[in-house]
Amino acid sequence: MSRKNIDGTFGFSTRAVHGGNEVDGETGAIRRPITMANSYELPYDPSDINWSSSDGSIYTRNGGANQRYLQEKLALLHNAPDCVVLASGVAALAGVFFSFLKSGDHVIISDSTYIAAYRLLHELFPSKFGVEHTLVDSSRTELVKAAVKKNTKLIHIETPSNPTIKVSDIAAIAEIAREAGALLSVDNTFASPYDQRPLELGADLVVESLTKYINGHGDAMGGAVFGERVFIDRIRSDAMVNLGGTISPFNAWLIMRGAVTLPLRMRQHNETALKVARFLEAQPQVRFVAYPGLESHKGHEVAKKQMPAGFGGVLAFGLHTDHDGHNRFVSKLRVLTNAVSLGHDESLVVFLGENDERQYLYPEEFHKGFFRLSLGLEDPEDIIEDIRQALAAAGI
Repeated sequence: MSRKNIDGTFGFSTRAVHGGNEVDGETGAIRRPITMANSYELPYDPSDINWSSSDGSIYTRNGGANQRYLQEKLALLHNAPDCVVLASGVAALAGVFFSFLKSGDHVIISDSTYIAAYRLLHELFPSKFGVEHTLVDSSRTELVKAAVKKNTKLIHIETPSNPTIKVSDIAAIAEIAREAGALLSVDNTFASPYDQRPLELGADLVVESLTKYINGHGDAMGGAVFGERVFIDRIRSDAMVNLGGTISPFNAWLIMRGAVTLPLRMRQHNETALKVARFLEAQPQVRFVAYPGLESHKGHEVAKKQMPAGFGGVLAFGLHTDHDGHNRFVSKLRVLTNAVSLGHDESLVVFLGENDERQYLYPEEFHKGFFRLSLGLEDPEDIIEDIRQALAAAGI
């Protein structure tokens, strides 16, 4: 805790501004400095030091000053007992799976997830470590319950999910996990702690790709896991120190800076996404729109319950056109940027074609190709007009 004594009793925006920050003791600067060191001074007698410990400052692979500042801020945003920050969102996912799964264990995973989570649990962990897995549509709670086995140790869900924007009931699945004696981990990247805090809904572990909304500027990579200290200490030891998934001091500093404006940015992402989703839903050229803020979305009622501040800034949609027509549309855009990732200050759109290896897992409307659109901080009227003119210019 910093000398400012900012804790969970303060509002979200106050925590975002002041969490993890205090006056620098050497210079009097009111912002934490970047400590670009990989090693720290040892005590007079270092002979009894545990060289793999994350307590204190020894070596930056074990954790550095900027990482600790960022962990303090982020833990406050999630009202989490503890937090570990890692080199990327994938490092955070891998850290959870590596730390809590072993040969012979069974894991249940959402059938719509970030591709790296799919690769890790559908391919790598089964082939390398003998971990069993079941892919389920976690938006249907009864299917999650039916997938539980005696050796189920972890349920991992993503809500809203990437890229099909499915919504899963965190509280209901947390109850299933408790009954099974399993842990529930939730990838919260599409929501951020501003829109959704899964620990408050019963999850054991929460994963965030800091690269996305929490950083918000498209210029740094990082990941974080939140939960009870007994869980987080295990990830620190297994996945950070011993696998080397440590974040760089500079990236930690950049994300610390970006997180300050998270509440302001999320409010605009939420508002713009809902406006754009409603616009798209009204266009005859649009085949479908998937966004939790729309009453037409199957998960709308669940999303209203567990995302009280807003429905996030990402949506999916498809057009009444062929493969080339989707690409023509993107080529005519002037404001939206054709690129992967999400949660940036600029709007990003990516066309996901018909031959995705996971196509069979997606809802039927996604089978003819679709876009994932991350709405940025531009004026929503400019985004809407850009979409309108691109539809016309592409002849759709």
